[in-house]
Amino acid sequence: MGDIRGRGVVALGVTGLIAPLTLALGAAPAQAASCTTQAGPYQKQVEKFLGRPVDGRQSSADCSAVRAFQNKHGITPNIGYAGPVTWGVMDLMNKQKAVGNKPNKSGACPTNKGRIACVNLTLQISWIQDGSRLVYGPVPVRTGRDGYETRTGLKKIYWRHINHVSTIYNVSMPYSQFFDGGQAFHSVGLSMWNPPGSHGCVNMTSTTAKKYWSLLKNGDDVFVYGRKPGT
Repeated sequence: MGDIRGRGVVALGVTGLIAPLTLALGAAPAQAASCTTQAGPYQKQVEKFLGRPVDGRQSSADCSAVRAFQNKHGITPNIGYAGPVTWGVMDLMNKQKAVGNKPNKSGACPTNKGRIACVNLTLQISWIQDGSRLVYGPVPVRTGRDGYETRTGLKKIYWRHINHVSTIYNVSMPYSQFFDGGQAFHSVGLSMWNPPGSHGCVNMTSTTAKKYWSLLKNGDDVFVYGRKPGT
């Protein structure tokens, strides 16, 4: 999220693409100093997700695997504990994967608007459709945290700035496409599952943000619905 001072519009060609949900993202932050020997309340679920032996007991190998996952996605404390935050991220990944190539199966995102970017806050996914035809996605996104929720409803992209820098947070917001006040689609160098979320913008990987930039233009509709877990 950032303010909208300055002006700049770069228009690129619109292409039709279909991309699967990608779950392999993120770089590892600094590691914790120690690894816990304590089993967490979601030990078995976490073991199953990571392909570990499901016995509900914490081993050093279990802890290392859990901590590697935590490091990759910026989950703290990163001590290998199978707690609610870690399992919450894994559970969300499972739900996102289950969507497959039918993100609008419920029909919640309008199909009578032509090209439209849809954002499902509950599942933390986004996609672009044209009528009922899926154009791109679904892809994981990172939306507003508690107190900075991404606002719901039907909106329109009204300003695009490829090299935007927020003067509120003093951070780079590449490929920004603003659709509601200071809220925009833009890329970040974080895992899409990095908690607790953004300051209201819809964060994307660089690859996704570039695709959205090429597929959308000023005046295109955006529909945001649902509720982000934890808000």
